[in-house]
Amino acid sequence: MEHVKEYLSLDLETKSGPLVLEGPLSPETLTAMDFHEDLIAFRPAPQQHKAIAEIAGLPDGRIYVARRDQLIVGYVTFLYPDPLERWSEGKMDNLIELGAIEVIPEYRGSGVGKSLLKLSMSADEYNDFIVITTEYYWHWDLKGTGLNVWEYRKIMEKMMQNGGLEYFATDDPEISSHPANCLMARIGSRVDAESIQKFDQLRFMNRYMY
Repeated sequence: MEHVKEYLSLDLETKSGPLVLEGPLSPETLTAMDFHEDLIAFRPAPQQHKAIAEIAGLPDGRIYVARRDQLIVGYVTFLYPDPLERWSEGKMDNLIELGAIEVIPEYRGSGVGKSLLKLSMSADEYNDFIVITTEYYWHWDLKGTGLNVWEYRKIMEKMMQNGGLEYFATDDPEISSHPANCLMARIGSRVDAESIQKFDQLRFMNRYMY
């Protein structure tokens, strides 16, 4: 499914000063920007900077950022699910994953993550997609925030709801391995019934196993 990536931008005032939220950006634009050293939730900052530029170059990849001048202080990624995950097994060209969202500690609590999600999901093309996100507690900054897994889960769930994502049950073993992990999804208004049925089958692949 080919889509024209619709560029969107927003000026956001925060307690730490103004930010520009924009995307999806090209690999060249992302590479030319600086990447904040505190963006380390998934891998060291230089590696993550390289990774988001690579994602931006994929036909299905989309990167939206929050930046202070030319310094990236937050980002959200969208791409097709990892081939090793069950979500890719249906070979659905209209199922895309919100792979990562991260904001540096300085801007947390300023609505940056929420605004990034709202901005990105306001693109009309997402009405053609089922957008999923898999939340795993081991990616959460429990130490930095001082929150327990349930408090953090509540915050993540509330933030994802700003992008229109809601909780969906699944028997995926990795998600089921801890009760705080969860699957959230948003089914676009133009997604057909067959795709929704296929998504339901992906969510419950073990229901007939005894």
